[in-house]
Amino acid sequence: MSLVVLLLAAGASSRMRGGDKLLEPVAGQPLLRLMALRALELAPVIVTLPALDHPRRRALEGLPVTVVPVPEAGEGMAASIRAGVAALGPAEAVMILPADMPELTAGDLRRVAAGFDGRQIRRGASGATPGHPVLFPAELFPELSRLSGDQGARPVLRAHAARVVPVALPGRHALTDLDTPEDWSAWRAEGGDGSAPGRGG
Repeated sequence: MSLVVLLLAAGASSRMRGGDKLLEPVAGQPLLRLMALRALELAPVIVTLPALDHPRRRALEGLPVTVVPVPEAGEGMAASIRAGVAALGPAEAVMILPADMPELTAGDLRRVAAGFDGRQIRRGASGATPGHPVLFPAELFPELSRLSGDQGARPVLRAHAARVVPVALPGRHALTDLDTPEDWSAWRAEGGDGSAPGRGG
């Protein structure tokens, strides 16, 4: 399967009160770099950033990723998805992976990709609760390219609900995203440093 991982990293991190959640240290390195490394174990990676000269780009130095600027990043997640899909080139599928989910491991990404039949939408889940990442077949790239607003890919998921295959991931890997300093403090207090067994390592 020709798969590309689209790592969404163009958000404003506005709830961090001056910090940047994607540059928070996890397992000894910035979260964005860690997530890119995990994604690269599966497939080529496209990373969306607000601009090519954004400070986050330093976290990606030396990695074989394609960086795509998103001038309309303020619109919301859909702008990142549109920009990333436009940069895909030939591919049979794209895995959309938010960069702020430190518990998702390379093994989790492989589990979501395994068994893809060319038509399914495969989606990470925690129990009965759907989460991330989400793998879309190439047939749906045009619909992803028409998304707007801050709903992400929800309209496409709703329109093709019968094709969604949930993939159970350990613990809360599919759900844990950290948006505020309090989220980060609580996660670390629970042992979430990206390396503890059953967490993000």
